[in-house]
Amino acid sequence: MGYRNRFDIIADMLNVVSGRAKKTQIMYQANLSYRLLQKYLAEVRCSSLVMYERKGRCFVLTDKGWEFLQAYKEYSRRASFVAKHLNNFKLEEKVLEKLCPEG
Repeated sequence: MGYRNRFDIIADMLNVVSGRAKKTQIMYQANLSYRLLQKYLAEVRCSSLVMYERKGRCFVLTDKGWEFLQAYKEYSRRASFVAKHLNNFKLEEKVLEKLCPEG
């Protein structure tokens, strides 16, 4: 697995929480250190993407959290598409550079 940006990490966490989860489950399944778990858990709680359910002693996804996951899925799909085409563009540029090298 390569570098994950902020949205990737949040989406990974929310995917774990989508089935109700405790802190340790989120930490291990989203592959986070305890320090990063604390940081991002505070962020997603403050943003109302998850809430803590005292009765079940676990975190659950809010409607806003579900909305984030849907938007992230579309964002991720588009980002992948753009990255693929950008890579093709760079390959074509290298071909041109070989055909016409700088003096």
